[in-house]
Amino acid sequence: MRTSLSLIAVLCLSLLVSAQSQAQLNLMPMPSSVQVGTGQLPVTQTFGVDVTGFHDASLDSEIERFATRLSRQTGIPFWSKPGTVPTLTIHADHARAAVQKLGEDESYELTVSDSGAKLTAPNPLGVLRGLETFLQLVQITPTGFAVPAVTIKDQPRFPWRGMLIDVSRHFIPLDVLKRNVDGMAAVKMNVLHWHLSDDQGFRAVSKKFPKLTGMGSEGMFYTQDEIRELIAYAHDRGIRVVPEFDMPGHSRSWFLGYPELASGPGAYTLADGGIAPAMDPTREETYKFLEKFIAEMAKLFPDAYFHIGGDEVDGKQWDANPKIQAFKQAHGMKNDQDLQAYFNRRLEKIVVKNHKITVGWDEVLHPDLPKTIVVQSWRGQQSLAAAAKQGYSGLLSYGYYLDLMWPAARHYAVDPMSGDAATLSPEQQKLILGGESCQWAEWVTPENIDSHIWPRNAVIAERLWSPQNVTDVASMYARLNAVSLDLEWLGLSHRSARMHMLHRTAGDADISALRVLADVVEPVKDYNRWDETKQGPIDFHGALNRMIDAVYPESDTAREFAGLVQAFLQSSATDQAAEARIRASLTLWRDNDARLHPLLDQSFLLQEDEPLSQNLSALAAAGLAALDYIDKAQPAPDAWKTQQLTLIEQAKKPQAGLLLMIVSPVEQLIQASAAHN
Repeated sequence: MRTSLSLIAVLCLSLLVSAQSQAQLNLMPMPSSVQVGTGQLPVTQTFGVDVTGFHDASLDSEIERFATRLSRQTGIPFWSKPGTVPTLTIHADHARAAVQKLGEDESYELTVSDSGAKLTAPNPLGVLRGLETFLQLVQITPTGFAVPAVTIKDQPRFPWRGMLIDVSRHFIPLDVLKRNVDGMAAVKMNVLHWHLSDDQGFRAVSKKFPKLTGMGSEGMFYTQDEIRELIAYAHDRGIRVVPEFDMPGHSRSWFLGYPELASGPGAYTLADGGIAPAMDPTREETYKFLEKFIAEMAKLFPDAYFHIGGDEVDGKQWDANPKIQAFKQAHGMKNDQDLQAYFNRRLEKIVVKNHKITVGWDEVLHPDLPKTIVVQSWRGQQSLAAAAKQGYSGLLSYGYYLDLMWPAARHYAVDPMSGDAATLSPEQQKLILGGESCQWAEWVTPENIDSHIWPRNAVIAERLWSPQNVTDVASMYARLNAVSLDLEWLGLSHRSARMHMLHRTAGDADISALRVLADVVEPVKDYNRWDETKQGPIDFHGALNRMIDAVYPESDTAREFAGLVQAFLQSSATDQAAEARIRASLTLWRDNDARLHPLLDQSFLLQEDEPLSQNLSALAAAGLAALDYIDKAQPAPDAWKTQQLTLIEQAKKPQAGLLLMIVSPVEQLIQASAAHN
């Protein structure tokens, strides 16, 4: 309300320029203000960096990493000779916090002209963010590598922009985590939520309670030195590390070594199935154990926040335990939610005693808990808004679950401030700290986790960094493709891993036809892959080496084909260029089954995909026939249309956990051919 009219005008102009710039610059996240100038700054072997203002070893390391990446990106070795005029000048006013804090200033300004560039920031954290933007600006031109002339003023919309990586269901080695931290830094995320324990594994060594990993990890865990190593690695890249130890539910792995913590009798294994056990909230020994454990972990993890989980507690063990039922009755507890609130109150006091702030999932929200707790919502903006109305800070993860295999556009459409959150008062809106994407690990391995996270995670990063009105989907996909290529320079394998996995299924055979099929399929969405297990337990020791494990969560080929069909039909079938490309794709797909069939027969890993290949060929033939009817300006016969729509319905059904993503646009062609005059 106090904003001056002149400031409003400046902001509106900045946002307009930013929107116009999206088509010109492959930046993600899109900065809050971009002004495009004229000319460009050449990037040659004489490229050099100079630092003015604050300077320390950490900033030197940032610049060294920047130079290494710029060299890798351009293929140019850089060295500055004494007396060389620097190409990029960096200025920071003061040091960053030794332990990164929520809300620490990440703003920066970047000015590029044809004679040089200047990056200024309050501290090296802002410098980090600005250097990532500079790297994204580097492009190849007819005269060499260059950076376009721009003036950028940038700061994040939300202070908490995180990603959860679950390492319990499938263990993820340190080197894989590091390259994903690099990816997070590249798109300006700043929190790694490290989900370290769940039913299937306990992954962080406790020296006070060594049987947590000694019996609950199957030998796959992180030593405390490795944990410190990752924390330091992340800190150097402007990323906080928040640990999660899930309790009182999702805690089976705790009980292999310490069965006395459980609410029911064992013996316990890491295998899924049966009643999900939970900690006993009524025993004082439980809290004595947790006091020692949390004190140890609080010293290991320097961040101010500590995640206690708290979600999806199965109360069946509590209900079946007479002593727990007697405790509930004696304390006037009406249900299991009251019992969990009692547990959380006790737990929160332990966390506070160790100078940490508690974070928990939706289910921890209870009027009896102090307002200092941060509620992470997996249920949606409604629960996020409900928490804010009660005075609790919150994070949104609903809509950002990468493991659901949603397309980038669907994640992009979710905003922490939309829905019920949009109705909050200004003071309540300040309680929404941001959000986190989530990569749960039921169906990932170190081999394919990158492709399940990237590049889609970049659009969530943009939603949490950029102004709320940066929503153009076409621009997003264009920029996402460029960012995806850049991420591979960091060492991420989201594109290359698919090639290796497809080669595994084919042996030494030519995989060109297999790639054609893989390009137009996607894994089933949400948790529909669980249907393959008939709702039974997942075999977490099973191989993840099928086509469903190799393909991308989103098919760019199918999305682009759908766009061509839409453009063709919207032109009343007059767009000849679009039709030519449609025909070329349909012809390729029609003929592909004959090429692929020998490979499907000889590989046990591919035999289940044979119906997919056949359906692709049949669909493509139907699409070509529909185009012929449209070109002849005569309606397709009703009998033919009925036959093809039967094929469509068959092709819509998942095969081997995969969906053919060209079904809908081919159906549109069939419908158009039957109605065409």
